[in-house]
Amino acid sequence: MTDDVRATARRMYAAFNAHDHAAANEIFTADFYSHPLDVTGPEAVTRSWQRFHEAYPDAWVVVEEMIVEGDRAAVRTSVHGIPGQRPPTMLEIFRVRDGRIAELWGLSALRRDA
Repeated sequence: MTDDVRATARRMYAAFNAHDHAAANEIFTADFYSHPLDVTGPEAVTRSWQRFHEAYPDAWVVVEEMIVEGDRAAVRTSVHGIPGQRPPTMLEIFRVRDGRIAELWGLSALRRDA
């Protein structure tokens, strides 16, 4: 299971970096819940990614560390391509169900000036 969870996490970051917003429908469960954003469903992820890429079109995420245990991944990333900032860090934990992300918790050091 850990390999599936790791692959799902990497697929999510690859889609984000490629600006492949439509991939959210394949990566997140229909009942996905984001605790930090208090939103449900892959459509909410698509909207969030679109807004982020509109504000920061050159941004990309680098996975710095990933720890997987059971159906959960804890990931520390750095966000590059944000003007005027050193690459901020994000910490995310997600739960995977049937090869898709079902739930997410997260913290970010990103200053959202835009």
